[in-house]
Amino acid sequence: AFFASKVEHESKNCNSKGFQRSGSSAFDRVYTANQNCGHTYPTFLAMLWCAGLLCSQAPAAFAGLMYLFVRQKYFVGYLGERTQSTPGYLFGKRIILFLFLMSVAGILNYYLIFFFGSDFEMHIKTITSAISPLLLIP
Repeated sequence: AFFASKVEHESKNCNSKGFQRSGSSAFDRVYTANQNCGHTYPTFLAMLWCAGLLCSQAPAAFAGLMYLFVRQKYFVGYLGERTQSTPGYLFGKRIILFLFLMSVAGILNYYLIFFFGSDFEMHIKTITSAISPLLLIP
């Protein structure tokens, strides 16, 4: 809602009646940042859901909250110079990678149980719980 309201605000400041792609540079930055955030959101939801379901819910939820804050930082950084959005972008990629690795660990654990009868769920949960605070390091 915040991103959409910023796009609407910049659109009104451009003295245009509708959402046009060609406008001021401020509108272009806001519109592009909104589109970028919208395009990555489905991937984020899929990774969050898989990591929480297949591995551990608490570290996945923590990473999900971190991702939402990082996307806010990316969006606000994009409103300034484009180089200000780079830290938020890279931080977001790292969180998505963490969620992906959690999903892969959960899948591997399932197959280890299925084929060999070995359950490493508690070890995986301990490792992901220990690693998730490291996401705070920029």
